[in-house]
Amino acid sequence: MGTNPKVVPQYQAGGGNTSMHASQTIISTVSPSILPYLKSFADEPRQLDSAQLGEFRAYIANDDPHAVLDSQGALEFSEFFKYMTSPASNALGSLRKCDLQYPISNYFISSSHNTYLTGNQLYSESSTEAYRNVLLRGCRCIEIDVWDGEPKSPQSEGDEEKHRFRSHLPSSVSAYLSRHRSKENSVTPEMPKGNQDQLSKMPTPWISASTTSRAEPRVLHGHTLTKEVPFRDVCITIRDTAFLTSHLPVIISLEIHAGSEQQEVMVEIMKDTWKNMLILSAREESLELPCPGDLLDRILVKVKNTASSKETSSPSTITNARSTTSASESDDQSSGEKSDARKKKKSAIISTLGALGVYMRGYHFKSLGAPEALIPTHVFSLSEKKLLELHQSNGLTLFSHNRNFMMRAFPSGTRISSSNLDPSLFWRKGVQMVALNWQKWDEGMMLSEGMFAGSGGWILKPVGYRGDRVSEKKPGYESQANAMPRKILDLKVVLYAAQEIPLPTSDMKPERFHPYVKCELHVERPEERSGEPIEGGGRSREGQYKRRSKTSKGSEPDFGGEAMVFLGIPDVVEELSFVRSVNNPKPIS
Repeated sequence: MGTNPKVVPQYQAGGGNTSMHASQTIISTVSPSILPYLKSFADEPRQLDSAQLGEFRAYIANDDPHAVLDSQGALEFSEFFKYMTSPASNALGSLRKCDLQYPISNYFISSSHNTYLTGNQLYSESSTEAYRNVLLRGCRCIEIDVWDGEPKSPQSEGDEEKHRFRSHLPSSVSAYLSRHRSKENSVTPEMPKGNQDQLSKMPTPWISASTTSRAEPRVLHGHTLTKEVPFRDVCITIRDTAFLTSHLPVIISLEIHAGSEQQEVMVEIMKDTWKNMLILSAREESLELPCPGDLLDRILVKVKNTASSKETSSPSTITNARSTTSASESDDQSSGEKSDARKKKKSAIISTLGALGVYMRGYHFKSLGAPEALIPTHVFSLSEKKLLELHQSNGLTLFSHNRNFMMRAFPSGTRISSSNLDPSLFWRKGVQMVALNWQKWDEGMMLSEGMFAGSGGWILKPVGYRGDRVSEKKPGYESQANAMPRKILDLKVVLYAAQEIPLPTSDMKPERFHPYVKCELHVERPEERSGEPIEGGGRSREGQYKRRSKTSKGSEPDFGGEAMVFLGIPDVVEELSFVRSVNNPKPIS
């Protein structure tokens, strides 16, 4: 049965729906620090550009058709005040309507990694609420790691069950957990490198041997202390929340560790729960992927597949997948990264489960020149480390591949605290699905909010990043360097005042609160175009261009119209550049 979901905070950001919620907000009061600036703009309308004045006039005409401006176009303060406190003045605005008639490889898709986890990657809880949370926040690609299940026995309940692997942990890992597990779901620091290999020696989740009662698959992070959640409950939650805030298609990225019997149960559960939402077959044989506009309110399954020799000999039409393969997502790990425990053969995919990968078949990555790299429905899932290696060794082919075919990037397994990679770096490589740890609010998730705000989770790529829309897909020689026109950016951000800034939990006295604003530009670096090593790798990090305001005081600060100016920023691709502003508290002792 499904769980009783909690209420998701309305303004929780991350995947694209924040601006939709903000657009419904009416400001009830205005602080004394802001009011003088509003009066100044009303008295001096020439401070507003023509577009801003046009928006205001359109709002007034819509709100009150009989309202008129005087002959000089002066702004009545009462009307201007009403406008500035209404949803119409939302700074984020709304995106232009997205064209949904391109093949799905032509879009960036809001994506989640290890979606089921509520905290760190080592011992946090798994929960259906995590799926509900990200789907309502605009995520359109979610991950499910599936393992064999076993009917619970009374003895398995409680804390003993929760820590079922404790006695098997190496002493150094147990000590690590004892030091850092002060409360449930707390975020941990990165594990020392010397202990990472020891963690992989833990036993895998149990395998069902019961023939008298039916076991059902479970969702958890293998080889860790994370607690599982029933696969059926996850499917029910997806059914109930997938299309409440967006009708754009949802991609289910399956990582299968379950045996053949449990895979049959998985297929039964998905078909029974999702019914007509689930895509079971291609509409027609085609050499092109479908368009998201034709997949509204539908669920696509991404699952591993082993192509036959016939399929890999040349580009093929889109047909159902019916074969077996290894199910692990981490195809690109080097032999040095794979532990002995994970070198053993993974569960093979049964044909009925593989058949659900209609438009998204996962293939073991060998190279971008492999025959399967021309199959329209193939998907390569690569770690941030592998993608950075390809950037240096085969950057032109990587970019060209991603113009026409699907790729998914995911964070390194050593990110125990659920930290994130820099998604903009991989978007600029054309990667459609850059999976992030939504459990952690950091630079990576802020950039994701910037990319997808108000979009419903799918964003059409810039023109130079799109495929050719031709039937014969062949690798081209388009490069990231010449895909889009580049501009010199001059940017000026003026700070006037703020109100109702939340105080730090450590100090609730406004007089001790001294905020300032930090503004950063996240733009393409020269080494991204040249194929040179990228400093810092794929880590999410501060922007390379930074400005900081003077420190103000209180929760309703007045910054006095201070300007933060960026001049002459070269080689900027506007569609894939981001401005990140952070309000920083500075408590005074």
